[in-house]
Amino acid sequence: MQHLLTNRERNSSRRRLSLSTPTSTDFSSNDFLSLSTSSALRTAYLAELTASSHIPLGSGGSRLLDGNSTYAEDIEKDIAEFHNAPAALLFNSGFDANSGIFSCLPQLGDVVLYDEYIHASVHEGMKLSRAGVRRKFVHNSVKEFTRVLGEVVQCDELVREGKRNVFVAVESVYSMDGDVAPIVEILDILDDRLPLGNGHLIVDEAHSTGVFGDHGRGLVCALGVEDRVLARLHTFGKALSSGGAVVLCPPIMREYLINYARSLIYTTAMGLPTLTMIKTVHRFIRQGETQSAQKQLWYLISYLNEKLLQLPDTPFLDVPKELSKSPIFSLVTPYPRSLANFCQSKGFVVRPIVPPTVPTGGQRVRVCLHSGNTTSEVDQLVELVRIWIEKQHGAESEDPSTALKASRGHGGVNSARL
Repeated sequence: MQHLLTNRERNSSRRRLSLSTPTSTDFSSNDFLSLSTSSALRTAYLAELTASSHIPLGSGGSRLLDGNSTYAEDIEKDIAEFHNAPAALLFNSGFDANSGIFSCLPQLGDVVLYDEYIHASVHEGMKLSRAGVRRKFVHNSVKEFTRVLGEVVQCDELVREGKRNVFVAVESVYSMDGDVAPIVEILDILDDRLPLGNGHLIVDEAHSTGVFGDHGRGLVCALGVEDRVLARLHTFGKALSSGGAVVLCPPIMREYLINYARSLIYTTAMGLPTLTMIKTVHRFIRQGETQSAQKQLWYLISYLNEKLLQLPDTPFLDVPKELSKSPIFSLVTPYPRSLANFCQSKGFVVRPIVPPTVPTGGQRVRVCLHSGNTTSEVDQLVELVRIWIEKQHGAESEDPSTALKASRGHGGVNSARL
């Protein structure tokens, strides 16, 4: 263990737990709607928890044994109705949901095609699956997806005859790049190449929940393609400031997961505090309580876009050249720890993202916007980035190796890995 940790330390990729000071400005968390600090939501949650005092706090077991309740089933029905889905099934986390789906859904010989930037939880599930073929395609590339699917169809007679399934895994919004999947195009290609109906799209909506669509229903609902998508995963721990996740799917798939998804079967079900929070926050968004926060978030996205586009081109930072389509911004740099540490020293929390979380060469500082941020805070953050760029230029003009040495001193990326 020590040997492996030392290697990660040497490559500047060792992970550590960290704490932010209470006075720091958050540009890092997934709390997109700033609901974690909402006094109105807290009050509503405590009222709902008090009203449910007749229900035990703990679930008492897995849902298949003693952990099920009408309270949980009613929440599932409400969520399914809200998202225009036929059925819903709660999971303890998004990781449990993805790993459960992809470990048991593909049958012997089935095919799974996945975006190369798909969540690690999908990879975890695929490792345990009986799928005969697992192939990635270039991130968000409709052309590459068409090519990979075409090769599968050409080489597999059972796929052509509709006797073998092809499952496609994408995220509606990608957690590190913040870009949006070409969902409609992928669906059209599946319909065209697999006219017998054995092509199935599964969309992870973790980072679009609460942010995209009417009342934050997600990207699939915003596009109006609910009936064309096999399953959707929504998590509650990001914009909805709770915990757990839900899979929206046909009733037969819900029953199948109850019988075969080990991440559901062999774990204790969520207790009342978590279920109550899920119920409260969904009532909140259904009643339109988050619409003003959603609107403010999109204003700030546009505002930060404009500010970043004004930064100079530099070898130290790849400034985004296109407008972001989500609250997630990636500032790609060879020195992510140096930039992140500089911002954090000034009270602005951003995080460096390094391999293996992102591919080598894709090191970046990840910036997440929240509706609770202000334009003044955005201005200050961008100004800090500009000052950091100037410092790097100054160090390089003194000694070309100084900037790299300084970056390593802050836990920067070893250039041998770029």
